[in-house]
Amino acid sequence: MGAAGSALARLGLPAQTRPSWLGVAALSLAAVALGTVAWRHARPRRRRRLQQVGTVARISIYPIKSCKGVQVNEAECTTLGLRCGNLRDRFWLVIKEDGHMITARQEPRLVLVSITYENNSLILKAPDMEQLVLPVKQPSSNPLHDCRIFGLDIKGRDCGDEVAQWFTNYLKTESYRLVQFETSMKGRASKKIYPFVQDYQVAYPDCSPVLILSEASLEDLNTRLEKKVNMEYFRPNIVVTGCDAFEEDCWDELLIGDVEMKKVLACPRCIMTTVDPDTGIIDRKEPLETLKSYRLCDPSEKKIYKSSPLFGIYYSVEKIGNLKVGDPVYQMVQ
Repeated sequence: MGAAGSALARLGLPAQTRPSWLGVAALSLAAVALGTVAWRHARPRRRRRLQQVGTVARISIYPIKSCKGVQVNEAECTTLGLRCGNLRDRFWLVIKEDGHMITARQEPRLVLVSITYENNSLILKAPDMEQLVLPVKQPSSNPLHDCRIFGLDIKGRDCGDEVAQWFTNYLKTESYRLVQFETSMKGRASKKIYPFVQDYQVAYPDCSPVLILSEASLEDLNTRLEKKVNMEYFRPNIVVTGCDAFEEDCWDELLIGDVEMKKVLACPRCIMTTVDPDTGIIDRKEPLETLKSYRLCDPSEKKIYKSSPLFGIYYSVEKIGNLKVGDPVYQMVQ
């Protein structure tokens, strides 16, 4: 058997006695056919159609959980959430001495702590307090704390005695410390928060790296309220304009800038929404009661959301990248 015949045999094709040029031609055709099949198998799935559903109106990073946000014009979107330089979303956390988290649910005046980012430091300000400068990188010699967020364990690097005393003096209830999450640490597993969601890691946010809410949804809520509320009551990372109220409920996979996100679940709202971000006073009623009057889940989802009203959508980050204010928000449709 000639070389062409041997090759044909290896390809599973019968070897026949025919002129050598025919064997070479058959071999070439077989190779092309097999190459085509391989290419078809290697090809990615059919490209998804992009449908613009809105535009990014605002981007906010909340460095310290429950404290004021920092608005930025652009940000990198990592699997752990938004970052702008070393300013990262919910990478700092106030804890009790036993490691349990403290948020505005327990200490409403945390929402009055404002943060600016200068020279690789967080500058903290609060009513009747001297400002404090906190370097964003803590020495590795600082101790690690075992922390608890909604019953799950997570680590935190102590940020030092000075800032611990600052929060203790400000809140005036008990001793507190500030800890920082580091990317080398293990986050909380998403499936331990909600077993049915996709796999991802969570630092100190409640349950996912990104929260999205539309301007139209807030406007709809305000038509039902006696006292209007602003976006800071709800603390979204990305605010979208140019869509209808609650249209975000229907968005599954999104492309913003070069970032791809996938819906995790709707955001179940709690008593935190009744903390006035301008006064630090907790009302315990509005806007939560009004939301409960028309934003409860479908009865089939009651096991997930119970009696919490839904306002905003949590997303995981499927492809990291950058986004900015003014970027179109695309829904990726199969």
